Amino acid sequence: MTPYAGIRQSLTITDLQSMKQSGEKISCLTAYDASFSALLDAIGIDVLLVGDSLGMVIQGHHSTLPVTVNDMVYHSRSVAQARKRAFVIADLPFASYASPKQALQTAARLMQEGMVQMIKLEGARSEVIACLVDQGIPVCAHLGLLPQSVNRSGGYKVQGRDAGQAEAILADAHQIQAAGAGLLVLECVPAQLAAEIASRLRIPVIGIGAGAACDGQVLVLYDMLNISTGIRPRFSKNFMAGAESIADAVQRYHQAVKSMQFPAQEHSY
Repeated sequence: MTPYAGIRQSLTITDLQSMKQSGEKISCLTAYDASFSALLDAIGIDVLLVGDSLGMVIQGHHSTLPVTVNDMVYHSRSVAQARKRAFVIADLPFASYASPKQALQTAARLMQEGMVQMIKLEGARSEVIACLVDQGIPVCAHLGLLPQSVNRSGGYKVQGRDAGQAEAILADAHQIQAAGAGLLVLECVPAQLAAEIASRLRIPVIGIGAGAACDGQVLVLYDMLNISTGIRPRFSKNFMAGAESIADAVQRYHQAVKSMQFPAQEHSY
C-alpha cells in the first residue's frame, strides 16, 4: 500500500486549467459552513469560494469590510472539512494584505488553519501575488468591481464601460497572470471585455456579472437561493423558482453553467 492510499482527492488548480483548455465550464458557488459545503460538493460544484461576502449574508453587515481573518479561518475550515471533491478558495479579508509580509501571514493561516487550497485577493497586487506564489501559495486574483474598495469607488458599479477603464483592466489581467496568479475572478464588467480577457489569458477566468464567455461562473449562494437579506443583484438568478428543493436549485445552477445556459443576456452587461 502506498503512503497516499485512502487519502481523498479533491480537484486541483491543474484540473481547473485543464477544464479551461477543454472548454468545460467551471461551476462555482460561495459556501460558508459544513452543511452547504457537503451538499454543493455532492452535487458536483467544482469550486467552493469561502467569500468575505459572509459579512453580509451571514453576519448581517452592509459590506464585507468588518470581516476578520479569524472569521475567514473559522468558516474556511468548516467548508474544507466537509467537502471531498470541490476545490476550496478563501478570500483574504479587508486590510489583511497591505504588504507582502502581511499577506503571507494571513494566507498562511488560511492555508494551515483554514485548510483551503488557494487564496483570493482583490486588485492587481503583483508584488503581493508574486511573494505568495514564491512561497507555494496559489493565488486567485479579482478584478473589475472590488467590494473591499466600494468606499473609494463610490459604490457597487459596473467597471470597464469606457475604453480607458477597459484597457486598464485588461492590462491588470496580464499583470496578475505574469505575477503568478493561477485563477482570475472578473466581477461586474461588460461581457465583451470579459470575453476578450478570457480568450487572452492562459489561466481560467471565473465571471460574476461578466457574461457567458468566461471559463466559469460564480454566484453568492444565498443570492441564487433567493434568501439574501439584501436585493439580489441583476447578474444573479433565483434558481429556487420552480425548484423542488435547495439541492434541486443547486443542481439546476450547476447544469445551467455547464451547458452555457447561464448567464443569459439579462444577467450580463
